[in-house]
Amino acid sequence: MTCCATKTRFRPLSHLPRPLEAIRQFTPNWFAVTMGTGVLALSLAQWPGNVPALRVVGEGLWLFNTLLFVLFAGLYAARWLLFFDEARRIFGHSTVSMFFGTIPMGLATLINGFLVFGLPRWGAGVVPLAETLWWLDVAMSLACGVLIPFLMFTRQEHRIDQMTAVWLLPVVAAEVAAASGGLLAPHLADAHGQLVVLVTSYVLWAFSLPVAFSILTILLLRMALHKLPHENMAASSWLALGPIGTGALGMLLLGNDAPLIFAANGLPGVGEIAAGLGLVASITLWGLGFWWMLMALLITARYLRDGIPFNLGWWGFTFPLGVYALTTLKLADLLSLAFFSVFGCGLVLLLALMWLIVGRRTLMGAWHGELFVSPCIAGLAK
Repeated sequence: MTCCATKTRFRPLSHLPRPLEAIRQFTPNWFAVTMGTGVLALSLAQWPGNVPALRVVGEGLWLFNTLLFVLFAGLYAARWLLFFDEARRIFGHSTVSMFFGTIPMGLATLINGFLVFGLPRWGAGVVPLAETLWWLDVAMSLACGVLIPFLMFTRQEHRIDQMTAVWLLPVVAAEVAAASGGLLAPHLADAHGQLVVLVTSYVLWAFSLPVAFSILTILLLRMALHKLPHENMAASSWLALGPIGTGALGMLLLGNDAPLIFAANGLPGVGEIAAGLGLVASITLWGLGFWWMLMALLITARYLRDGIPFNLGWWGFTFPLGVYALTTLKLADLLSLAFFSVFGCGLVLLLALMWLIVGRRTLMGAWHGELFVSPCIAGLAK
């Protein structure tokens, strides 16, 4: 009897009434897994000294992440095809709709991986693919950054006491695309094409960061007046680090090749200014990010006293930490300061630990079917 009970308990998707329910309950939240996995892969490749073993692990994670993204895209597309009336309810949900932003941000980690891992392995032939995917990412990021806030203003119900840093997700996607554009631009063969991608990336950065900082300002007021969110949203305290770290990384990547790209297009002086501003802005944003990281650590410690229930939101611990780690290691490379190098390595180790913890819990939750829950249709009859 005990043996049978154990087998029943551990069978795949055991908490779902039918296997197809995994598709019916699939939400964009799952793409946060690809964000966290992708940023860990890129962070390992950025490790000081370019350690071959870590680069191999990073490349393996990137390939695995690519498969995950394709799988999740297929499952979510299937939901729209098979359960259209229920799938469209997401536009009216004040929390789940924010996670549309995780789709382009997850795709951005794949694009960066093509340039970091694919280019050395397969050659320049991957650049046109990366460029095509980047423009797709740009389109999705712009759509998320405008349409989701428009739905917030016109259709959804929001209260400041219920606000969390999840509001940042649709807005920050454009900023992540901007950082990817800074990585992509120097690999393009045409000088004019390089300039188009670079200028577009600066526009995307400006499209995102001021709005994100506006949300952060409101978030500070919300926490001062109404204290911390429910423990189910504990990981959201780290999301604020995302736009700060990505903004800093974007300015570094855009400024890194700006002198050559602007000079090739007859604007040599502009490129030098862009490089200098990029470095100064990145250091400044890094300092702000340090404050948010310390605050997030204190808030997380406070939540841990009472216990934090696991959900897909735990992936919010990974991507913001990852982009902040990448920024730190990039500053170490540019400034040759040991502090940034040591601190960046520590952040990558912490990121790897969090990825292992959250990844294991996610795998178990997916196996049992516990994570396939769509709040948009939670009130509907099964």
